Amino acid sequence: MTNKDEATNFKIMKTEVSKPEMENWVDVIAHHPDVLLEDFEIFQKYLVISDRFNGLNRIRIKSWDDTVDYFLPFDNETYTAFTGGNYDFDTVKLRYQYNSLTTPPSVIEFDMDSREEAVLKIQKVQDPNFTPDDYASERVWATAKDGVKVPISLVYKKSLKKSSGNPLLLYGYGSYGSTIDPYFSISRLSLLDRGFIYAIAHVRGSEYLGRPWYEDGKMFAKRNTFSDFIACSEHLINNNYTSPSHLYASGGSAGGLLMGAIMNMAPQLYNGILSAVPFVDVVTTMLDDSIPLTTGEYDEWGNPNHKDSYDYMLSYSPYDQVREQGYPNVLVTTGYHDSQVQYWEPSKWVARLRELKTDNNILLFKTDMTSGHSGASGRYDALKEVAIDYAFC
Repeated sequence: MTNKDEATNFKIMKTEVSKPEMENWVDVIAHHPDVLLEDFEIFQKYLVISDRFNGLNRIRIKSWDDTVDYFLPFDNETYTAFTGGNYDFDTVKLRYQYNSLTTPPSVIEFDMDSREEAVLKIQKVQDPNFTPDDYASERVWATAKDGVKVPISLVYKKSLKKSSGNPLLLYGYGSYGSTIDPYFSISRLSLLDRGFIYAIAHVRGSEYLGRPWYEDGKMFAKRNTFSDFIACSEHLINNNYTSPSHLYASGGSAGGLLMGAIMNMAPQLYNGILSAVPFVDVVTTMLDDSIPLTTGEYDEWGNPNHKDSYDYMLSYSPYDQVREQGYPNVLVTTGYHDSQVQYWEPSKWVARLRELKTDNNILLFKTDMTSGHSGASGRYDALKEVAIDYAFC
């Protein structure tokens, strides 16, 4: 799999074992501007391609003799599917995993000859009252300020009616090309059962709509990530899913930077913001090349030793853009042993917010003295962190 010959979304090539030189490479799966190739697996009879089209995962089965070529049928509006655990080269049985915002993760075995499948395992939900049919998911599209359509995945109780009084938690990340696919969460069920809508904003900076979607949300296009999230928030408000007095936003690490940016740019849209291990002092951190991660991330944020990059970073850096204005209720969390975003970044950000904010909303800062960037370890401690976030909402 390569981006050779300007194949931005990648392509698959092959060559003879005896002729490895690049001039002997030939296309097997050609580049397509609307299809992001993500992975492939090789069997004796079939080539299995995992790609992404219009934001959705696809699994393509293609025989080596070109007599068979089809996609596995997925009829959900928003879901996650990927191959894995295929160690037998000679088999015609493909194993893949599937889940959605309403469906627990399943391991499925698919016969590539007969096209029959069997569910081998489904994650158990330890709630006798749980049934997937009680929940509904959908995907809607917001319009960004430059006219680009930005997708949003949503899940809620099927009995929920559209109303400005609905509480809604909107999650976002949008950096490093990392795509947050719509996934099932057991802990999220308690939120949905209390009447919340949960949504994921698939903003630029991820690869949800292909490699160009990432390129259009990094470096000197980074502000697109923030304006996309704001556009998603406005779309959900304008279409009666929620209202500013009931809308909450959440993100961590680079997603915490996103939270800090939208707080400065559009604080009036949110009742509450959850910002976990947030990268908020962008300029100062990126100027310190003694930090192991810094120089390797010039390709993501820019090199602030160059004036154009410095000025652009400064224009959105959450710490530097705090000003005298009203802010939403805010919960900021960090870990004392965080090696990626050191605890002093969010602590100085919170101090500046406390100094300049003109509202009477709550501003909470929680430091876990035993954890790092990924939060508390262990099943129950991790759930306690989720419980704190949900209690804040």
